[in-house]
Amino acid sequence: MLDPEGSVEHQPASSFPKVLLIPLAMLLAIAALVLLAFSATRQKEPDFYTFKVVNIRGKLVSLEKYRGSVSLVVNVASECGYTDSHYKALQQLQRDLGPYHFNVLAFPCNQFGQQEPDTNKEIESFARKTYGASFPMFSKITVSGAGAIPAFKYLIASTGEEPTWNFWKYLVDPNGKVVKAWDSTVSVEEIRPHVTELVRKIILKKKDEL
Repeated sequence: MLDPEGSVEHQPASSFPKVLLIPLAMLLAIAALVLLAFSATRQKEPDFYTFKVVNIRGKLVSLEKYRGSVSLVVNVASECGYTDSHYKALQQLQRDLGPYHFNVLAFPCNQFGQQEPDTNKEIESFARKTYGASFPMFSKITVSGAGAIPAFKYLIASTGEEPTWNFWKYLVDPNGKVVKAWDSTVSVEEIRPHVTELVRKIILKKKDEL
């Protein structure tokens, strides 16, 4: 093209070859997608508090409400030889450390010796009236084998320890990770120092953040 004075008009040369712009844009898009997928995978990584369970009143609830606190998850039974000692000690632990930084989470189970035969309503009434149980209780479930609920399957997979009787105990940290598991023969008093140490860390962390 000629300008008004008859000279040839020159277009400014591009500082970056256009032929490279499309591949570069594609690479950036792929990188963004990979980053997004990686983020989503990390967010979806399960922990104990990501599960939903049914409470003792029959309502579906999320365990997410316990995130940030320590939990001692126990499969309880009303007619077991360990019932009296465990219920008393669990309630004392709940009274001493709960409910803001710690909770016993009780899951009735009739798998072992048929020692939890009653209805959820009867189980709750027994625990509240006999032991003054103030900790959260959930609907009667299966805790081992193929029929175990997902939350307990997670506990088992995390520890390699599967309940073989009533009153197995799983200690869960504030992030939903399982710290340790104990069988029925281990008393709540033996476990108390482990629970207390985790609770102490929560309190110290909160003080540091003030």
